[in-house]
Amino acid sequence: MQQPGKKNLYIGVSLAVMATIIWSVNFVIARGISSKVPPLSLNFFRWASASALIFPFAFKSFLAEKELVFKHWKYFFAVSFSCILLFNSMVYIAGHHTTAINLALVGTTSSPIFTIILSAIFLKEAIRPLRILGLLICITGILYLLSQGSFQHLLAFRFSRGDWWILSGAFFFALYTILVKRRPEGISSLVFLFVFILLGAGMLLPLYIWEYQHAAPIAWNGQLRGVILYLGLGTSIIAYLCWNAAILRIGSSRTGLFGNLMPLFSAFEALLVLNEKIQTVHIISGILVITGLIIANLRNASMA
Repeated sequence: MQQPGKKNLYIGVSLAVMATIIWSVNFVIARGISSKVPPLSLNFFRWASASALIFPFAFKSFLAEKELVFKHWKYFFAVSFSCILLFNSMVYIAGHHTTAINLALVGTTSSPIFTIILSAIFLKEAIRPLRILGLLICITGILYLLSQGSFQHLLAFRFSRGDWWILSGAFFFALYTILVKRRPEGISSLVFLFVFILLGAGMLLPLYIWEYQHAAPIAWNGQLRGVILYLGLGTSIIAYLCWNAAILRIGSSRTGLFGNLMPLFSAFEALLVLNEKIQTVHIISGILVITGLIIANLRNASMA
């Protein structure tokens, strides 16, 4: 595979880092406004606002590609269902039961592990020795985090409700990643994102209506509206466009590595915004996981 030129490399790396910075804030928001907006409502407002924002820019392109989209409607349904309905809802539900730091560490580091396993099962991608070593180091890092660095804690450990939610969400994001690799040819990135967002918002609507009838009313203010706008424009549109553009410039494997910066960004943001404490266990587990992911993505790890 031809290596990217220096200009494309710098642009691609910058776009990938920008996407991870934008996405990392999502975990802080999930925790920070958990007492102000119910999780399913927050997820619906995020994707409904994204639908409204992207519609004027993507609708014309959608009309040109609609026959191909309708032909693959089951595929788009599966992609939106796994990522928007399941993964993102679980992130916001988990935000009611665990810290932003743990959301980022458990969520974004366990998802690549699930992706490696699912790729081997469904895409028949071979798992080479270096990839297995990286996987084991990642698992060690996550176990170290969940045990708080104590073997005795590990023996007595029981998953909390928040841990189960974010771990389940990570699995569905891995499933989404597998599905994206099989995107139908002829569908542009803008139309893919448009249909993905629109379908997801539609799926969330019944859940929002149900939650609206059972949850306490939302006290809207300017700050909360700004958060929803950030989620709709930033995490749902700009970050995805940056990520896709980075893949075109530096490749999917190299771009994927930058996703593992999210725990570090989220931890720093949580420290600033939520006054959460970064402990030694977070640093050590983060180093272990990132080291494992780097090893798992070395060139020799994917060679036949």
